[in-house]
Amino acid sequence: MSYIVPIGPYHPALEEPVHARLFVEGEEIKDAKVYIGYNHRGIEKLAQQKNYIQTLVMVERVCGICSHSHAFTYAMACEAIAKMNVPKRGQYIRVIVAELERLHSHYLWLGIALHLIGHDSLFMHSWDDREAIMDILEEITGNRVNYGMITIGGARRDISDETRKNVLEMLDKIEKSMNVIKDMLLSDKTVALRTQGVGILTKEDAIRIGAVGPQARASNWAIDVRKDAPYSSYEDFDFNVAVWDSCDVFSRVVIRVLENFESIKIIRQALDMLPSGPINLGLSRIPKIPAGEYMIRYEAPRGQLCYKVVSNGGEFNKRVSIHVPTFRNAPTVPTMLRGNSVADAGLIVASIDPCFSCMDR
Repeated sequence: MSYIVPIGPYHPALEEPVHARLFVEGEEIKDAKVYIGYNHRGIEKLAQQKNYIQTLVMVERVCGICSHSHAFTYAMACEAIAKMNVPKRGQYIRVIVAELERLHSHYLWLGIALHLIGHDSLFMHSWDDREAIMDILEEITGNRVNYGMITIGGARRDISDETRKNVLEMLDKIEKSMNVIKDMLLSDKTVALRTQGVGILTKEDAIRIGAVGPQARASNWAIDVRKDAPYSSYEDFDFNVAVWDSCDVFSRVVIRVLENFESIKIIRQALDMLPSGPINLGLSRIPKIPAGEYMIRYEAPRGQLCYKVVSNGGEFNKRVSIHVPTFRNAPTVPTMLRGNSVADAGLIVASIDPCFSCMDR
């Protein structure tokens, strides 16, 4: 018998609204369609009514998990239009917070994936480590979410010697723990049964559809903006673009674990080489952005994030266009669902690490 099984727009597997329509025969998914657009918030329109500092605060609220990414990218676009040179220390501090955010985002997704798999002990283990990262983010920035670390022209807060020591101690702790988690993930039968061979996205399909971030790298496609178009001194750091070739949900689990080790490596280098000098350009007033436009790419935890900022030289933005990674990864879902069982649908959708409120900004 053939059926249409609806998932969403509200579903226990996802905190955000998306609707997937599954065309099934028995338990097997023969085809699927994904419908988006349930959570539009008008942020791009609001940006046309706000000055550059107000916009910086607002875009940080496009997404709670990758808030630093949005503020960082918007600021870089404005700085490029105004031809501002951010001090080297400010660039490094931006990178440190960016990689800490990547760590907490990957741990968050990893915990949710393990919970959906049914491995709650490993879920709690990973989220316990995430708390240590969130504590450090709070120590550096004053906040666990929406850090307020970015200003146009640099970073808003410095990193003291004591905080630097605490960050390094935290990295040592979670690196040891991550090795334990990695060994368990690679050997656990429950994880293998629920993830291996599930939700296949081949490298050819990833390229054809245009996947980005961990979703693409889990299909053995080595793309990463930090390497392909370095920004904020990423060219100073030695790290690898992690890839995995099984192209399934298991690959998406493993790739985030491997990327955590690379983020730890980058943060250690940035702390060891942290330059002296100012952290920003000392702009005490709302910055003057001349007429012009600029589009910039950024490697957010979920993948390539793009901002295009257009200025007419006035007080407000003329246009802010935001292109988020979930918009690129969502079209891969129907391809991944085909041939799988209805029971795996929630996990497959979640495996792209979706942020639909981000996408429906």
